[in-house]
Amino acid sequence: MACEEVANSRPLFLTIYTVVIVSIVVSTLYVFSAIHYSSSAALSSFSPLSNEDSRLSDQTLNSSQSETIRVVPSAFPEPQNVPKKPVLNLPPRNKKMPPLKDFRLTKELVQQRVKDNIIIVTFGNYAFMDFILTWVKQLNDLGLSNYLVGAMDTKLLEALYWKGVPVFDMNSHMSTVDVGWGSPTFHKMGREKVILINSILPFGYELLMCDTDMVWLKNPLPYLARYPGADVLTSSDQVIPTVVDDSLEVWKEVGAAYNIGIFHWRPTESAKKLGKEWKELLLADDNIWDQNGFNDIVHRELGPSVDEDSGLVYAYDGTLKLGILPSSIFCSGHTYFVQGMYQQLRLEPYAVHTTFQYAGTEGKRHRLREAMLFHDPPEYYNPPGGFLSFKPSIPKSLLLIGKHTIGSHFKLINYQMKQIRTALAIASLLNRTLVMPPLWCRIDRLWFPHPGVLEGSMTRQPFLCPLDHVFEVNVMLKELPEEEFGPRIDIREYSILDNPSLPSEVKKSWLDVHLCKEGTQDCNASNNVTSGGVLRFPKHSNEETFMRVFSSFKDVKVIQFSTMQGAFTGFTNKEREDRFRKRVKHYTGIWCCVTDHTPGHIYYDMYWDEKPGWKPIPPQTSADDHPPW
Repeated sequence: MACEEVANSRPLFLTIYTVVIVSIVVSTLYVFSAIHYSSSAALSSFSPLSNEDSRLSDQTLNSSQSETIRVVPSAFPEPQNVPKKPVLNLPPRNKKMPPLKDFRLTKELVQQRVKDNIIIVTFGNYAFMDFILTWVKQLNDLGLSNYLVGAMDTKLLEALYWKGVPVFDMNSHMSTVDVGWGSPTFHKMGREKVILINSILPFGYELLMCDTDMVWLKNPLPYLARYPGADVLTSSDQVIPTVVDDSLEVWKEVGAAYNIGIFHWRPTESAKKLGKEWKELLLADDNIWDQNGFNDIVHRELGPSVDEDSGLVYAYDGTLKLGILPSSIFCSGHTYFVQGMYQQLRLEPYAVHTTFQYAGTEGKRHRLREAMLFHDPPEYYNPPGGFLSFKPSIPKSLLLIGKHTIGSHFKLINYQMKQIRTALAIASLLNRTLVMPPLWCRIDRLWFPHPGVLEGSMTRQPFLCPLDHVFEVNVMLKELPEEEFGPRIDIREYSILDNPSLPSEVKKSWLDVHLCKEGTQDCNASNNVTSGGVLRFPKHSNEETFMRVFSSFKDVKVIQFSTMQGAFTGFTNKEREDRFRKRVKHYTGIWCCVTDHTPGHIYYDMYWDEKPGWKPIPPQTSADDHPPW
């Protein structure tokens, strides 16, 4: 009887077994795809166990809290580039520069570039030429040619013309230098943007207006076409997602400002009316920031929803149909570089705007370079003297164990900072460009008091943080008087050695330096390279030893140290050491901000380890509120 029941139930068992096996296979494939995806995901996704490339030795974590691990960031995703024919037409060099009147903004000029009734526009002055060229290159790589660049000074107009970039004269008579955020000239640039919008809308074309400090990663036009009823689609400073797919933000839940660095206008009567009133408001009061003016007007009336599905909302005068682009894929500097929101939601980003960053324009460049999104000339990737790099090491206890607090954050940063200080000294000695290591943080940096990360955001802890979270990138790149601060120390972003633009001659000219204990086998202060192409070099070597041994490797493009722990005993030349110390003391910034204390910021200190009892606390009085130099 029992045997008969088993026989009768065999089809049922087979069905169950089949379902179980299929489920296991599907689950395995899903986990594998997730692991594969994360290996190419955003840097803000915590992945300290990523595989190192062939130049790095494999490391395995165990349960020891004191174990040192090699921390290698996962890569930013490649932009969604589609190979297309180049759209830049370089003018013949024997041709004379056309007169300025030929570059006036006219409907005919715009019509030459419009495609599917839409024109993409950015503008700037000569100080932002490299940003503009990056912006243009990304659009070209995406196969988009329907764009124009507004030149605010003649120098930029001429430079772009000779590079074949479609450019028009804004007749702004703007300075050619970086104007700085918040300055009167900065506000003048904002007014020029509003005037430009009002000049183009009457032509009858859709306008995708962009700031120059943003980069396109994917063709946005199909996305914008999904909302044909919208008069205006705008980006925002929202850092807490209101949706988890690629639909528009839920307007009722957006509490941050609408950001006018990326926004799309249709030439409707409502949009034209908004543009006209916005322009009149700004021209009547020089103290109004263009973005604040836009937000004030648009929020005059907000709601109800246009319909149940689109995500559009009635705004401004009750007739304008507004949509808020999702910050997960039309990214700010926070949702892209810090949160990696798009990666966590498994979405493809369309754009990144370098907001929520520090160290001015230089900080913006460095962030884009870290993500390998900035267009630099060939010489940037092959500097005189070559590169110096090292494999940073972090104890697991500092990175993974315990609560994420101000104290644990500073312990983690200080441990990394000491290695960087040593590397800067060696780079200075050898006259090499230092490849900054990836930097790990436990807590975020913002302009206001916060509990470590913003509640509701998708920031993971710890996270790979931009260099400008800790270092004053603008100071590191600034020309400082050598007689006071010693020789210049050039730096590059941590990702440069993996950048596809790195020349093959640099990739092939490589020396690995393994630090060893003096007196052990093959460990001596000589330039003898082992059969594996490795130089074994004694720990705790002094200035003279470095200069003597590495003078034989001046033609090597990349020298990579296995570690910076105990690599250098210090300078012999007291005057040189004093100037070096003065230089690097200026390199560190602040962390901000603690709650219930004014001031709330805490200064990073390059020489924290020389101050017994040093603690990460804010200045206790206004007299104490100064950098540690």
